[in-house]
Amino acid sequence: MTKLHLRSLMVVLLGAILVLSACGGGKKNIAIGPPASETNNVAKIVLDAYGVGDGDYKAFLEGFGAAADGVQDGNIDISIGILGLPAASIESLQASAGDVKMISLSDDAIKKIEEKSGYKHFTIPKDTYDFLTEDVQTITAFAILMGNTNTIDEELGYELAKSMIENASENTHAQAKQMILENALNGAEGLLIHPGAKKYYEEQGLTVTNEVATVSASEGDRKSEFTLGTGSQGGTYYPLGGEMANLWNKYIDGINVTNMETGASVENMSSISKDQMDLGMSVHVPALNALNGKADFEGNPVSNAAFIGHIYPEVVQIVTREKTKIKGFEDLKK
Repeated sequence: MTKLHLRSLMVVLLGAILVLSACGGGKKNIAIGPPASETNNVAKIVLDAYGVGDGDYKAFLEGFGAAADGVQDGNIDISIGILGLPAASIESLQASAGDVKMISLSDDAIKKIEEKSGYKHFTIPKDTYDFLTEDVQTITAFAILMGNTNTIDEELGYELAKSMIENASENTHAQAKQMILENALNGAEGLLIHPGAKKYYEEQGLTVTNEVATVSASEGDRKSEFTLGTGSQGGTYYPLGGEMANLWNKYIDGINVTNMETGASVENMSSISKDQMDLGMSVHVPALNALNGKADFEGNPVSNAAFIGHIYPEVVQIVTREKTKIKGFEDLKK
């Protein structure tokens, strides 16, 4: 083959690649969350509901902040995140990119997801974000606070729950408005409850039917430094957890709580089980799995964790950009 013919062949091949790219050909890049995170778990549940397997896309194991940056610069086609409403990172992405599109889940996919997980159908109202032109159908769970029963004694559990409710008005994060007494037990179903939290909620007139956890920590041996596992800096847990920690430090004498950036739910529950963490923010689904020894905790149930309080509803939000021409996960199978 002559150099001229070789050059012509390369031009033809390059043209074909460009055509395929313009038509949406090739595997899409999807951010499914860090390893051992609930985002990673739920992303796979969502994709499975559409029959999309590991070989149908290229996975990016990014936290939502990094994933949003990838969507903005075009390196990621779809990002799946579990976030509060509205999510500041999505608003920032729209401000930068200007063409954010949120993907709705089909009725059939939602039904399959509900059958296989603790997630339930949720409608994101179109007025949540200025770029939405219609309501978005997705799934939701609850963000909750879990405490280590080896380090959080009964009185401290009481004070933590009390501060979450009674000082939430001083928390400037948008999701703090969800930490009200009426919501306090959302996400607690099926979980052991910390006796201190139970005492506080019952004093406020709530009916608590959860089994009560056994606490080995004692007030007399209480340490002064505590850790709170949150999530990635680009998500909701980290900034919200930081404000929660500041308010605990302000109103609970003798303690200092430091919020830590982590891989979120699964990592937090695992760290509590190893006594490497005192408090952890988690979606209620992996918390249930942890206590029952299922999914990521198969054969290794967590015996030293208990529910302290509801934080806010967690909503699965799936974003792409208009320029990708992706309408839904059905497109990944074409």
